[in-house]
Amino acid sequence: MTITPESVSALLSSESHGDRIRGVNQLRELDKPIAYELVQAPIQDRNTRVRYAAVSLMDTIGDVDLVKSLAILRNCLQDAEYDVKAAAADALGGLKLKESLPDLIALYHETEEWLLKLSIVAALGSMQDQRAMPLFAESLESSVELIRMTTVQAIGDMSDPAGVDLLAKVIAEPDAQIRFRVAEALGKIGGGPAQELLKQMANDTDPQVAEQAQAFL
Repeated sequence: MTITPESVSALLSSESHGDRIRGVNQLRELDKPIAYELVQAPIQDRNTRVRYAAVSLMDTIGDVDLVKSLAILRNCLQDAEYDVKAAAADALGGLKLKESLPDLIALYHETEEWLLKLSIVAALGSMQDQRAMPLFAESLESSVELIRMTTVQAIGDMSDPAGVDLLAKVIAEPDAQIRFRVAEALGKIGGGPAQELLKQMANDTDPQVAEQAQAFL
């Protein structure tokens, strides 16, 4: 069956939430401007799964109209369901909509959901905006290892020398995978202070961590 704007519209108008999810998925087969126009209805769907699928799609089609997408996704950050909020954060990061940075930081402090916090940290890392550094200092102290690891990666992606002081606090992190990411992040940042930390990590008890640190020396 050929997928057309009309056939997708019919699915999105169905009383069955399964059909509506299928319609959202089929939006990927349409031209982006058409998909962008049609996705705006399911973003406000009464069913959480439909909203989640629609908001997740904004990462790839939201660049059709970045100003409008910013407004839509900011509104989605207020959704009743945390996974829809997380999808909105992911899309804001993917589209690099730095104007939303204050919204994301505020939401990080408001929520107790670690998966949402994780999405926010990843989104801020994608934006590569120095204003996120104070939040990264907080998220490095999270009790959730995956949040700490994502924070380390985000700091490395920033390639900002200011990140070295933050990473210095976690070079002795108990989790070897995180220490590995720390060495990688320090290598990306480079410079004298980063090199000094890498020299310390070159003697790490974990062979992979030590090897990664040595690779940047």
